[in-house]
Amino acid sequence: MPTATTTESQIELTPLPNTSHLRSKSPARAEIPTDLVDEIPESAYSTTAVPDGGYGWTIVFCASLISFWNNSIINCWGVLSLALLSSTLKSVPTSTMAFVGSLGLAGGPIFSLLAVRCMRLFGSQITSIIGVLIMGLSLIASAECTENLAGLFGTAGLLAGIGMSFVYTVNNTLPVQYFSARMGLANGFVKLGGGIGGCVMAVALDALNRRVGIAWTFRIQGLMTIGTGLPAAWFLKDRVPLKNVPFVDWSMFKNAPFAALYAASAIGTFALFVPPFYLPLFAASIGLSSGTGAGLVAAFNACNAVGRFFAGPLCDKFGPANILFLTMLLNAVSMLAIWPVSSTLAPLMVFAMLNGVANGSFFTTSPTVVAGIFGPGRAAVAMSMSLTGWTGGYLLGAPVAGYLLQAAGGKQNTTTRQDIDVYRPAIFYAGGVAMASAMFVLLARFKMDRMVAKRV
Repeated sequence: MPTATTTESQIELTPLPNTSHLRSKSPARAEIPTDLVDEIPESAYSTTAVPDGGYGWTIVFCASLISFWNNSIINCWGVLSLALLSSTLKSVPTSTMAFVGSLGLAGGPIFSLLAVRCMRLFGSQITSIIGVLIMGLSLIASAECTENLAGLFGTAGLLAGIGMSFVYTVNNTLPVQYFSARMGLANGFVKLGGGIGGCVMAVALDALNRRVGIAWTFRIQGLMTIGTGLPAAWFLKDRVPLKNVPFVDWSMFKNAPFAALYAASAIGTFALFVPPFYLPLFAASIGLSSGTGAGLVAAFNACNAVGRFFAGPLCDKFGPANILFLTMLLNAVSMLAIWPVSSTLAPLMVFAMLNGVANGSFFTTSPTVVAGIFGPGRAAVAMSMSLTGWTGGYLLGAPVAGYLLQAAGGKQNTTTRQDIDVYRPAIFYAGGVAMASAMFVLLARFKMDRMVAKRV
């Protein structure tokens, strides 16, 4: 039985068959924070009570379907922006168009703390339903703004970001209530749906644009998001409700591994969306067709799906921190060693595949590491704080690459062939921040355990 001096993490991860002493008027209660007493009086928050399956597999399937549509927005913006730059918004700079997509991306971490509060007040089901509706409506509204850049910032940028934040936060935190030993596998399945969505929709959106135009492409994508996402969100439910979740828990930064992982994620996200945003433009500039560019994004997203899924079981087997380090290292090496010399289709395809695997793996391993540090009772707050740290990279990562491209003489005209030298500053920027992120992950890993061969 825990004493008054037991740490918060010990209480959380220990079976609590009898917790009446926490509710009593005894002196021990006075030494335990009020929010802790309210948050974890039931043994349901202990890892030993987590079922590792059951209805959790329904949660995983539905969250995976919602991730499909979430990533069809995130990972396919490069295809949509190329369509806009080639038709209704030819005079808009590439970096500015990238900023529209990155604003939507940044909405995920910006509003993640708000999403957690919504989960506490209304539950995961209602929060996810709201998120799916906002995502779908943002796409339908974007159809009315294909010639209005400011309107796209509000619809495909801000509005989509709010919706994606709600569903992404639920998808990252809800599986923690149902899985412990199989947490990596569960996260892998959830993120697999997102990878498949990015792969399938990259090709589908390019085909839709060529057949019905960019406005109806937005409308169809929005209607499909609502039509299939809402039923999936309806089946989501909390195993245990969130109680007295603090908006921010600054004490988490006293945990050295969490602080290092926070820095690693905050830095690493500057690199993650540079490839999917600029692959279509890069392909067009070296003489490849828009269909080939969309195919490269599809290959990137297919391998992204592979990385998202297989990273889960690898986390369970070798340790999530170890896999996260290898993920960021592969991300950096592929951008520093392969992309800068990819002047033809073959090496560019190799880059898209390797970077796609690493990119997808990040989104499975990062939440798995964070959830493992703090356990189910505090995972929601830890994840929302970690996601908030992604804001800078999501908002500025791709636009900074665009500014570097323009400064090096890159042209936004998709019919003009360009030397790959103009892309190298942007590529080396992305590869450099990915390598810095890998070093912070390595620091966090050795803060957890100094033994190299240890599963961490």
